[in-house]
Amino acid sequence: MARPPASDAAPSTPQRLVALLRATVPPVHPAGYPFIGAGLVLAAAGRRRRGVRSAGLLAAAACAGFFRHPDRVPPGEPGAVVAPADGTVCVVDTAAPPAELDLGAAPLPRVSIFLSLFDAHVQRAPIGGRVRTVAHRPGRFHSAERPVASDDNERTAVVIDTADGRTVVAVQIAGLLARRIVCDLHAGDRVDVGQTYGLIRFGSRLDTYLPAGTAVTVRPGQRAVAGETLLARLS
Repeated sequence: MARPPASDAAPSTPQRLVALLRATVPPVHPAGYPFIGAGLVLAAAGRRRRGVRSAGLLAAAACAGFFRHPDRVPPGEPGAVVAPADGTVCVVDTAAPPAELDLGAAPLPRVSIFLSLFDAHVQRAPIGGRVRTVAHRPGRFHSAERPVASDDNERTAVVIDTADGRTVVAVQIAGLLARRIVCDLHAGDRVDVGQTYGLIRFGSRLDTYLPAGTAVTVRPGQRAVAGETLLARLS
């Protein structure tokens, strides 16, 4: 009996193991490479000192976990607004958007997500559309769990206009340990819902402002999965 062509043959055991590893262990965001590398360098430098080597390997593993970048599949329904970050929904209320965006002082529906050190810290676009504004504002570094963090902490806000004229705002907010906000978007860019656009290290908060009258579909205390959890539906 003739053997099947190589392209149709079942994957070998090593190939299956590699595929299983890729499906189980999420990739790492490029921003994490220097931190992981530093841990590995420490481990290599202390290879003859067990404590130093262990500390280096532990640091590298912890950074790989912190900067993990798992695949996510956003909902396909039109008008879906998804969570921009992994974490716990800590606030569902109404508030005026950041003043530096010049969007007015009228309160808008707002959902705040707190990211602990154990959450993946990449951010994803809550909606698809065109980026109107990206604005960074220096500030303080209160604990991101505190309500005052939305007003006082350092932040970067992104305004996204949908094709039908709706506006959604995502605000990256630094926390007590966070000292670096990374945003890869610029005014004029087009972005897809669930697309990765930045990260914050280490410990932070994400505020999402929705169009007036939008019904929010999450509640405080609920776990959110970036790019997948539905925050609201734009009618």
